[in-house]
Amino acid sequence: MFDDFDIFAAVVEQSSLNRASRQLNLSQPALSRKISKLEERLGVPLFNRFGKRLELTEVGRLAYTYALEQRQHRAKFLEAISKFKQGEPLSVTMGASLTTLQTTLPPLVNAYMEQYPAAELKLITGKTHEIVTSVREGRSEVGIIASATDEAGMRCVPLFEDRLRLVVAGHHPLAQLPRLEMEHLTGQPMVLFSKGSWYRRMTDDLFQRSGVQPDIRMEIDSFEAIIRLLPTIKAAALLPNSYLRPELLAGGGLASLHIRELEMTKRTTCMIYREPGDLSPAARSLIRVTEGVFQGGLPPVP
Repeated sequence: MFDDFDIFAAVVEQSSLNRASRQLNLSQPALSRKISKLEERLGVPLFNRFGKRLELTEVGRLAYTYALEQRQHRAKFLEAISKFKQGEPLSVTMGASLTTLQTTLPPLVNAYMEQYPAAELKLITGKTHEIVTSVREGRSEVGIIASATDEAGMRCVPLFEDRLRLVVAGHHPLAQLPRLEMEHLTGQPMVLFSKGSWYRRMTDDLFQRSGVQPDIRMEIDSFEAIIRLLPTIKAAALLPNSYLRPELLAGGGLASLHIRELEMTKRTTCMIYREPGDLSPAARSLIRVTEGVFQGGLPPVP
């Protein structure tokens, strides 16, 4: 079945009522009547007629653009219906806290898209409390956060444990010490995460409990930016061990250092979602893939 705009588009593309009528399997008089009715409904001519030759008016060009967009939307809709009938996931929105982006998402997204290449995975980022709110309000169906939550009506599934490590350039004076204590960070130039983030609250609490006052030079919401800056500004940073892959440290000439008190910074990266009855098939598929990817902890980088 062809609606009026499909018929109009066919006439434009064939540049001839005669050819379009054959393509649409309509008589030429019937086709002419449909175009005339469309023009009457819009209240403007779509074609200038020069004998058998047709030329689009300015409004006709706008109408053709609309017809193409409508055709694309219809095709996308029909494709989605077909996938739904076949039991494939359609679209799912995931929320991820900023601190989980670079450690958790790459292996998860790769695994999900490999298993469901036609699925559409949308991503919302924010701080941990923003992602919890996003899932609670239904803007995200699944969330990945850097700590556990006991939010009512929400499932919280532990994925892997993590803790902070002190990171400096390999030639930094702290890297030469045989044993490090928290006291060594007093007055030490440091790059920290921005205030309000889960990691920043954790480091501030650690400094307060240890009586340490570092020299905070920069506040940045990017692991990658911090890693790149450390050798240049001769500063130290506290970063999650899950991010500190050996190849990353070696490539940047960096050292990951242990301080006993950093064991207290252990936290659990978790997946959150609302009660299963509220989940779409696509969200359930994403949850299954996520549980499989992180079974046994954080997977290695391929």
